[in-house]
Amino acid sequence: MNPKADFFFDKAAQWQEEFEKLRTILLDTGLEEDVKWGCPCYTYHDRNIVLIHGFKEYCALLFFKGALLNDTHNILIQQTENVQAARQIRFTALKEIVDLEKAIKTYVYEALEVEKSGIKVPMKETREFEMPEEFKNKLDESSGLKEAFEALTPGRQRAYLLHFSSAKQPKTREARIEKYIPQILTGKGLND
Repeated sequence: MNPKADFFFDKAAQWQEEFEKLRTILLDTGLEEDVKWGCPCYTYHDRNIVLIHGFKEYCALLFFKGALLNDTHNILIQQTENVQAARQIRFTALKEIVDLEKAIKTYVYEALEVEKSGIKVPMKETREFEMPEEFKNKLDESSGLKEAFEALTPGRQRAYLLHFSSAKQPKTREARIEKYIPQILTGKGLND
């Protein structure tokens, strides 16, 4: 147990018993406990394997390379269509965790083997993401904007494309694009 993670378990107003059980299971696998993104994260040689986190409707284990796991129990969930690598196992009651304890450990051990093997999750290329017509027009109109966008890291490019294309109305897409043009021109990402 890492004392730095205690705050997460101590402050939990919801899912406290579930979090404690998940912690016990994960510590039993021999992984190191750390804190990342404000959540207990279980690592192997400083490489992230699985994270415990909670939401209003459920608590979950997040496997960082879950897309590479054999989901023999059909319990892994892709959070959204844009999540490429991570997968969750969601729980709404302590009994579910107790019933799945053996399966959870199997998934953790497999995730550990995936990490040891060095296998990477095949990620979509930036060009495979939808580019909204409104943004495409802006890039065509301004070579400076186009150069600045192309100079961004692939992750930053994807974040912008996902943010722009998630707006349903053209007017909203235009407003989002206009808002972020100055940030793109300075080489910053969506959340920088």
